Amino acid sequence: MDDNLLSPERQKRDNIDIIEYCINKVEAMTETNSTRIVRRERIFPEIQWTEEQFAQWKAKQDEFYQRCQPIFERFQPELIKTHYNCYMAVEPENGEFFVDKDEMTAIKMSRQKYPECPVFVFKINETGIAGTI
Repeated sequence: MDDNLLSPERQKRDNIDIIEYCINKVEAMTETNSTRIVRRERIFPEIQWTEEQFAQWKAKQDEFYQRCQPIFERFQPELIKTHYNCYMAVEPENGEFFVDKDEMTAIKMSRQKYPECPVFVFKINETGIAGTI
């Protein structure tokens, strides 16, 4: 029998060894060593609002919405027919609004005319809601 030829059992064992070696290498290559530290704290710990400060901010936001909503409701039925699913940026100080298919464009239009005035954005549909939760 030729010494260069391996027995079938030896060939099978060598093949299994090679396969196991490859599997171990692949597993070692795909192991992920996560060095990321999970922090459960505020991004800006120096900024801490009290409940009173948060309530004041919320009241200010609600008051601003209450000034913008009547302007939206006055023009909504008419605009639904012509600009359905467009965005309406309402500037309550002057009672003006700006309509565009793109939300950011409507905001930019209002900023061009009133750079310092905040706006509230409505979507021209049955609900007036511009975002999703």
